[in-house]
Amino acid sequence: GSLFFTPSARRAEVDARRAAEEVIDLLELESVRNKITGNLPYGIRKRIELGRALALEPELLLLDEPAAGMNAEETEELAWFIGEICRGRGIATLLVEHDMRLVMDLSDRVCVLHHGQVVTTGHPQEVQQHPDVIAAYLGAGHAAG
Repeated sequence: GSLFFTPSARRAEVDARRAAEEVIDLLELESVRNKITGNLPYGIRKRIELGRALALEPELLLLDEPAAGMNAEETEELAWFIGEICRGRGIATLLVEHDMRLVMDLSDRVCVLHHGQVVTTGHPQEVQQHPDVIAAYLGAGHAAG
């Protein structure tokens, strides 16, 4: 039999395709559009994961260790995309991450946990200089820099 789409279903499909195309452009994924994701470099696959989430047009984006397994260049590139796109679209982002450079670059506020306990919460520069954060993550003999 033939498929019949209601006007609202057709509109939803058009909107979904528009959102996907916009994300492909924003994340500069045009060159891998027709490639099998599993065959792509790890950094590109992580960007595709971000794109899948963004295509849903979330109000809140939850990211659990988005830079895990990435090299410094891939992490920097991903941070740029997350920052530009989320700020540009007004998407609130909750980031769980161990890469402190990424956290400090992207965050307006940071909450530091150590062994499941809150150490401190505040602006990135304040948190980075907090003595308990320095002791927990750098060792008591280090100064913040």
